[in-house]
Amino acid sequence: MLLAIDVGNTNVVLAVYHGRGANARILADWRIKTDRERTTDELGVLVKQLMEHQGIPLQAISNVAISSVVPPINETLLSFARKYINTDAFIVGPDIETGISILYHPASDVGADRICNAVGAYSKYGGPCIVVDFGTATTLDAIAANGDYLGGSILPGVGISMDALYRQAARLFRVELCAPPQAVGTNTQHAIQSGIVFGFAGQTDAMVDRFKAEIGTEARVIATGGLAHLLKQASRTIEVVDELVTLEGLRLLFERNSRS
Repeated sequence: MLLAIDVGNTNVVLAVYHGRGANARILADWRIKTDRERTTDELGVLVKQLMEHQGIPLQAISNVAISSVVPPINETLLSFARKYINTDAFIVGPDIETGISILYHPASDVGADRICNAVGAYSKYGGPCIVVDFGTATTLDAIAANGDYLGGSILPGVGISMDALYRQAARLFRVELCAPPQAVGTNTQHAIQSGIVFGFAGQTDAMVDRFKAEIGTEARVIATGGLAHLLKQASRTIEVVDELVTLEGLRLLFERNSRS
């Protein structure tokens, strides 16, 4: 079995895969908070408890694959794999075999999560396609008809924007992040929700329109990240929400490199 770990600035998403290639399937997946101070042993105990809760013994894991955009955590993850899984983990980096051409300069600047998104989305949905990842930063990535990574854009994420709003505007307060009843908010709570949900959905639609004008209007649009379902409700361009597309790309990258 493969334990796939996608480390973002805010959350870590984990999944256990059974089988390889077309026969691979997810047995369980989890989302936990990213903690830069967590030790190897703390991580080992947490993963063991999560897996045992789903009836999966830690001893059943034979391989670990990691995608991380938080370098300070990487050594902890590698140490966890060695100590608790007894294996050297595969980690997405600039020297791996991706199976696609990365048309970005330099290619090493593309985040591991964005490479995984491109590989996973192309495998599942074909190309051309656009992946919108609502993470700490909102990223859009363009994938060509042949699967090549063309490039993309990076915007401040929903969480970053909300934190800045509360810090800089003394009279505003935190609200539940959910869909407002209408665009014209009649109280402060609804006004903030309207600005965040409809504002970010509109931003996404505007960026997708520009991407499609450059790579082709037939491009499919796949959204991922913790807020993807909420923002899809207000978006006219998002077609599919796939919260595990990054892990699917990570699995494929692991298999391509383990074969080589």
